[in-house]
Amino acid sequence: MLRQFFIALSESKSLRAIAERSPMGKRASGRFVAGTKIEDIMRVTRQTNEAGLAVTMDVLGENVTNAEEARESMAAYHKMLDEITAQKLNANVSVKLTHVGFDIDQQMCKELVCGLVRHAADLKNFVRIDMEGSPYTQRTLDLVKELHAATQPADAVGVVIQAYLYRSEKDVEDLCSRGIRIRLCKGAYKEPAEIAFPKKKDVDANYLKLAKMLLKSGLYHGIATHDERIIQELITFAKQEKIPPEAFEFQMLYGIKRDVQQQIVKDGWRMRVYVPYGTEWYPYFMRRLAERPANVLFIAKNLFRS
Repeated sequence: MLRQFFIALSESKSLRAIAERSPMGKRASGRFVAGTKIEDIMRVTRQTNEAGLAVTMDVLGENVTNAEEARESMAAYHKMLDEITAQKLNANVSVKLTHVGFDIDQQMCKELVCGLVRHAADLKNFVRIDMEGSPYTQRTLDLVKELHAATQPADAVGVVIQAYLYRSEKDVEDLCSRGIRIRLCKGAYKEPAEIAFPKKKDVDANYLKLAKMLLKSGLYHGIATHDERIIQELITFAKQEKIPPEAFEFQMLYGIKRDVQQQIVKDGWRMRVYVPYGTEWYPYFMRRLAERPANVLFIAKNLFRS
């Protein structure tokens, strides 16, 4: 019921207009989203870099409905890469395939993403292909493997793996054997028990197992979690295994546990912050809540946390 409720909210134009004008809506968007223009995300990225944290940039939006929208979305990513280079920022980009036409024309999407990865490679930068719901998992991995094999340098592209899927351990083994960099997250889409761990404790246990595999792989991976218990266990593991701080990075969302982000950097570990921007912040929030209604309390608590 809650999932359907938040989906309905995400589609309400009237509520969106009210939310985007309200003081609380502006506070929320300012806390978790850089702004609506590319100048906003560049400003936030520079400030974040000055605090010692790297950034992954993203344009809000997904599931475009036509080729023109897909190309417009992709143009924004190319512009971000150029601005990152021009402004000498410590940042890369992350893209959802459905935001650049994956549901419309997979061949067109492949060509668009291939052009973005080549652009990043030329600029010595990096593109993270984000992961969406399970219907996209295999097709996303297939595309990333193809891009990785066809791009020089090959490490200009990486992918996201969701720890709550049963298949993820084999995917991690396969991707690491190919030299593909991974961003490990727990996963937030609603998935059936036939393909995903239904209990949080099992997701956490699998996350730790996969994270330790990544840390020992010899590749540079991103460990994306806000769970302080897991972070401390992985720091202890890295020290025990003599894995240096520069061999991997922790990752968190913009606006979430900023005090913890800064402490991790002070302690000598690397931290990258995922920073989105764009006009679609209201649907973005509602869809995240639809995927996992428990996020309501999580976001509410962090809205007032330093």
